[in-house]
Amino acid sequence: MSRRLPKKSPSGQRRPAARPTPAAAPIDAGWLGDDQLFTPLGHEPGYDYPLLVWLPGDAGPSRRRFDLGRAMPRVSLRNYIAVAPAASEGDAPSLGLDGVVWRSIERVCRRFAVHRRRIFLVGHGTGGSDAFRIGCRHARDFAGVISLGGPFPLDEALFASLADVRRLPMLLCCRREAVAEAPSHTDRVLRLFHAAGASLAMRIYPEGDDLSRAVLADINRWIMDEVCGTPAVEPSLSAS
Repeated sequence: MSRRLPKKSPSGQRRPAARPTPAAAPIDAGWLGDDQLFTPLGHEPGYDYPLLVWLPGDAGPSRRRFDLGRAMPRVSLRNYIAVAPAASEGDAPSLGLDGVVWRSIERVCRRFAVHRRRIFLVGHGTGGSDAFRIGCRHARDFAGVISLGGPFPLDEALFASLADVRRLPMLLCCRREAVAEAPSHTDRVLRLFHAAGASLAMRIYPEGDDLSRAVLADINRWIMDEVCGTPAVEPSLSAS
């Protein structure tokens, strides 16, 4: 297959081949108070977007700080508004993580059009366990909970409002070695959800990062299934 050469300029010199125009970048994750904020590419002010509330958890000294602007394009450039709540200096200890999360949600909803019935919690690492806690305590207020590598907190009476928890779809994404290291915990979680009639989809990945492109693309598909009204996934254990 022959390649087309660049056209000659009037002086006879060949014009350099035009560089491909990069795809328009999303509005970088900026700041809303102390929170990281992501707005989608081609944001339409009149459209009520789903909102993803990210709980990064404790990254630890050896890991990079969570970057919402890096994670969200791997989920979707266009489908969501997203926020990563952060505590502020001077916050009262009584505010707690729940209070920080609700403050961030209200900040976003005051500034952007958000579909109040399409607010999803997404937690990474210890933030995934926190997402389960907050989601189960406020099950009526969220459309779904996603944990990336954060185990479900057993023995915390999170199913006290069982009727509400039953209608809350939840997704746990984890690596194969994590399941192999704690098979009894996984078994207890699956038994708990089955006995309670609650909905947990579990996806196991052979290796890699919890924030890999494959994992985050699966998050987008799972959320879109929920948003578009596909039948809820039955509690299952499926490898991906």
